[in-house]
Amino acid sequence: MKIIVIGGGPAGIMAAISASQKGNQVILVEKMSTLGRKLLITGKGRCNITSSLDMEEFIKNTPGNGKFLYSCFKSFTNQDIVKFLKTQGLEVKEERGNRIFPVTDKSKDVLDCFIKKLKELKVQIIYNTKVEEILIKTYEKENISKVIGIRTNKGKIEADKIILATGGKSYPLTGSTGDGYKMAKDIGHTITMIKPSLVPLEIYDKKLCKELQGLSLKNVSIKLIDIEKEKIIYEDFGEMLFTHFGVSGPIILSASAHLVRYKNIDDKLKNKKIILKIDLKPAITEEKLNQRLLRDFEEFKNKQYKNSLTKILPQKLIPIIIEKSNIDENKKVNEIKKEERTKLVKLLKNFELEIKNLRSIEEAIITSGGINIKEINPKTMESKLVKGLYFAGEIIDVDSYTGGFNLQIAYSTGYMAGLLN
Repeated sequence: MKIIVIGGGPAGIMAAISASQKGNQVILVEKMSTLGRKLLITGKGRCNITSSLDMEEFIKNTPGNGKFLYSCFKSFTNQDIVKFLKTQGLEVKEERGNRIFPVTDKSKDVLDCFIKKLKELKVQIIYNTKVEEILIKTYEKENISKVIGIRTNKGKIEADKIILATGGKSYPLTGSTGDGYKMAKDIGHTITMIKPSLVPLEIYDKKLCKELQGLSLKNVSIKLIDIEKEKIIYEDFGEMLFTHFGVSGPIILSASAHLVRYKNIDDKLKNKKIILKIDLKPAITEEKLNQRLLRDFEEFKNKQYKNSLTKILPQKLIPIIIEKSNIDENKKVNEIKKEERTKLVKLLKNFELEIKNLRSIEEAIITSGGINIKEINPKTMESKLVKGLYFAGEIIDVDSYTGGFNLQIAYSTGYMAGLLN
């Protein structure tokens, strides 16, 4: 069987490997000059390959149609990708948060394993070639449509089976520009609304952004709250980062995956009051935090208030907390009243920022939305509308949190799509 894979990211590469291992003639078509550009930047260039969690947990960590992936995750697991890389000569290691990385800390080494396998299997790779159309033939008597090939900017190529793995619209400089959506739509598929996911959040307070830019907070807990509905949209514990426009970091990116799906939110968060509430000291209660402050204030009793928080807060955050506490920064610590200290405790446990917007899809790690899952057979990844057309990776309307889950989706759906069905 002659199979064409469109897209040379992790999903497309795995699909090509899977299809070739079944003895098929496989052609991998990539519009860029190299494969796996997006893979190279994952995990800040280190490649968070997958997670060590049980595969059932992968579904729980996939707010975007996780249950659709049950068969794929069962067919190709996190252990399978680790075994594949080890077979290719690359060892892995586990870090906090169940994250799996290559021991070399280089995403290029992961990509090299994939490319080495493609060469071993003699997969034909065509670079710098843009697919413009998926060619189909309709048989009216049988009332079915079948793929017959593709049309590229360099001519037509015939095929018995086509796997569309062009990715989403995030990180367009890597080649993910949404080309596959148009190809699928042109032959009858529905594309659900495309939005950014795992994306930083903008806040209204620009002055605060400027002062806190670059500050990383570890071991904090957050709640994303719709004030009008008095509803908690998302809560988490971990690490976050302040930027020149707002907030980012692992727990913020995961929060965005929920915010983008929140039913009471429109595209630009207009007319909604969304608050990010940060507990700067989640490991202790208000009572214990008060006792901690009492000890610090006793130690610094003859100092000014502005010089009394160095043991409990990072330096960059102190001026902001002082300002929001409404306590005179030049006040002697031993003059601070109980009521003022109580307000400070509540501030440290409930530091609030108002969310203005999600950042653009160009800054998102992944895309929310894509090929409607109702039009795909979850046990094969084949289109229910066009025979011989399969989908893999981010082009499908599925997406997860950070932590290696999205790359596992790419491997698992790619593997499934490549099987001879």
